Amino acid sequence: MIIGVAGGSGSGKTTFCLRLLQKYPKDILLLRCDDYYKPTDGMSEEEKAKINYDCPSAFDIDLLVSHIRLLRSGECVDLPIYDYSVHNRRRETKRVTPMPVIIVEGIIAFSCRELRDIFDLKVFVDANEDARLERRIERDVNTRARTRESVTEQFYNTVKPMHEKYVEPCKVYADIIVRGGGFNEEGLKFVENYINSRLNSIKII
Repeated sequence: MIIGVAGGSGSGKTTFCLRLLQKYPKDILLLRCDDYYKPTDGMSEEEKAKINYDCPSAFDIDLLVSHIRLLRSGECVDLPIYDYSVHNRRRETKRVTPMPVIIVEGIIAFSCRELRDIFDLKVFVDANEDARLERRIERDVNTRARTRESVTEQFYNTVKPMHEKYVEPCKVYADIIVRGGGFNEEGLKFVENYINSRLNSIKII
């Protein structure tokens, strides 16, 4: 069972996924699209700063799709680990084993048809622009050593335009739209019921 969770930056996707993970700690493997940013080895800080990190082309979608397919076939994979402080992947990777439920979370989760078609359930976590900006500021200032000014500038220069071009249009592909962020209890219950029904069918078989 593979679930895609998409939505704008700061919409509450990670919160939503972590709440599901707390419910099913032994059944869910969470893959974060952010860990699949393309490597920036050999690039200067100036060159890294020019990368549009909110565009699908910044992600190694082929590797992500490959890892999902390997996990679905029962094979272990070595997940990349992205370090926001240096805008690059770490040298070490994380070895993971397949689990009954794989959740793929990220802004570009529905942007590529090859990736979209893998999902058994597609969840879009929705939130208004002001809420997304404030959440992004709080997150980046507290955990990524950013300033409020730099986060706001990036939001309006690249995050907002890319959201309107690549993320918002993908809402039409969603099986369920979770409005208001990661604490939408009705949306969480819907996905829980879906997971329960699939897990129960697996156990019966």
